Amino acid sequence: MPEASSPAAVRPAPQPRSSYSAFRSIPTRWSDNDVYGHVNNVVYYSWFDTAVNAHLIEQGALDIEHGEVIGLVVETQCNYFAPLAFPQAVDAGIRVARIGGSSVRYEVGLFAQGDASTAAAGHFIHVYVDRKTRRPCALPARLREVLQALTGA
Repeated sequence: MPEASSPAAVRPAPQPRSSYSAFRSIPTRWSDNDVYGHVNNVVYYSWFDTAVNAHLIEQGALDIEHGEVIGLVVETQCNYFAPLAFPQAVDAGIRVARIGGSSVRYEVGLFAQGDASTAAAGHFIHVYVDRKTRRPCALPARLREVLQALTGA
């Protein structure tokens, strides 16, 4: 694997809105900004969770209180291209890059409301597990159906 400073390394680039299948508007809060005057990096990860889980809940694919299956994050990553700051609103675009037997790779793009390209883009992987045993389990049919719609296929 090439080192980040080598010429062969591919630098991530902003993505267009058309790269994402579904969107959720998220307001920034005063407390999201850090001492440097922009949204702190840790907040971006909470927006990833908010966008994906809210979509799954609204589509009837995830019951966070009583469902037998829950998603645990096993990997996450983010690239930053432009700052976001309160009081901007953020549009979070979501798509699914890979559906496995018990895991899903979600990709999320964060846009300043109205902008054409991502201010940040990243991914996280959920492994779906039995709520009680915490052992991986097959994706439920409704979840798989909703995920398939987010692949753009």
